[in-house]
Amino acid sequence: MRQPNLQITGATLAAPNPRQLAEFYSKLLGWESEIETNWAQVRSADGQGGLRTLNFEIEPNYTPPIWPTVQGEQQIMTHLDIAVDDLDAAVAWATAAGARAADVQPQTSVRVMLDPAGHPFCLFTRG
Repeated sequence: MRQPNLQITGATLAAPNPRQLAEFYSKLLGWESEIETNWAQVRSADGQGGLRTLNFEIEPNYTPPIWPTVQGEQQIMTHLDIAVDDLDAAVAWATAAGARAADVQPQTSVRVMLDPAGHPFCLFTRG
């Protein structure tokens, strides 16, 4: 059997407030947003690259993950990796958009950030 063409183009994150996360990621990435009552999406305007959409679904019982992981606490199910050219500028931009730096930073070329719902995402320098 021949493998069909498969390409991941989007990811969905649970959120207590999909609108808030769509607005945050729209500002952070410069992507367009579409917002409905219990669901929202941001999408790349140029449609280029791998991941083209981030979706946010309502999760009324959402509990933010703990970073780094603590046994018995809510664990991280996924996180986003975002390549940047200037780490300090990207951290400042993300902070201005509403993110905060995680207390634990395990690498010098990576900054673990938390979005407004507490999802971790990593800013890292290319190369």
